[in-house]
Amino acid sequence: MSRNRRALAVGLTAATVGVIYGYDLSNIAGALLFLTSQFNLTTHQQELVTTAAAIGEIAGALGGGVLANAIGRKRSMVLVAAGYAAFAVMAAMSVSVPMLLLARLLLGVTIGLSVVVVPVFVAESAPAKVRGSLLVAYQVATVAGIIGGYLAAYLLAGSHSWRWMLGLAAIPAVLVIGPLLRLPDTARWYLLTGRVAEAREVLRQMETEADAERELAEIARALSEERGGALGEMLRRPYLRATVFLVGLGFFIQITGINAIVYYSPRLFEAMGFSGDFGLLVLPALVQVAALAAVVVALILVDRVGRRPILLSGIAIMFVGDVVVMAALKTGGGSMF
Repeated sequence: MSRNRRALAVGLTAATVGVIYGYDLSNIAGALLFLTSQFNLTTHQQELVTTAAAIGEIAGALGGGVLANAIGRKRSMVLVAAGYAAFAVMAAMSVSVPMLLLARLLLGVTIGLSVVVVPVFVAESAPAKVRGSLLVAYQVATVAGIIGGYLAAYLLAGSHSWRWMLGLAAIPAVLVIGPLLRLPDTARWYLLTGRVAEAREVLRQMETEADAERELAEIARALSEERGGALGEMLRRPYLRATVFLVGLGFFIQITGINAIVYYSPRLFEAMGFSGDFGLLVLPALVQVAALAAVVVALILVDRVGRRPILLSGIAIMFVGDVVVMAALKTGGGSMF
């Protein structure tokens, strides 16, 4: 497989998993409109159905790194795709609230695994010159999947087919398993398990001979340093600053409530006075177009201007957005405009 074809294959498989991930984040928002009447869900039960996936995500994210090191990045990706397919079907076939909750919990575990495994797989599989673009392309696919979840719910709303809304993700999940199986694992994992020849061969498929040997040496050196390290070093200099920054950034991104917006957009628009399938399902999709525009801009610029300027710009925009939201809430929303 040529270098360009290899990069394309990695990008397409990761993007497919990204679309599934995004779809599974938002599809419950539309399905919940019809699940509530089907199962006579109380407000508390609606919250449980939504948050069961979030609880599973925590468990999956905690175990993602261990799994990827134990069985490899490629097998972990295959397992993620199979999990997406199986638990989407399980959710679609639910005949009771407990069965639906279990399906959502297991789907959440799969999502948590994918959040860890997919970026690692892309970063370690892609040629260095397009690595940043492919990682951002994964984010583009994720946001596209979120939009797709709302639009699928809109198209299926007339028949109240919540089972199809939840189960559709199984189709691309099954289809992506074949391409994943044809890809090799990453050079880093091969080196981690002592398979030097296979690691060298994988790198030669991505880089020139000289670049492959140089990257092989760099990976080997990095792995050697990691084996001598301990988790506690993250809390000591010189790593403490980076640890605080990364954990803090992740925390503040989540505390903005962005995922709650994804889950409950139809309810929020309903509370604002909108009604009908268009108002409750298409308008939330249009809101996500802003996120799609942002990640497309990042995709175009990431390998030109670098990661740091884009990251700092994103943090600044997020801060301004939160200030505007707080001001709107403080003034009641109407007097600002």
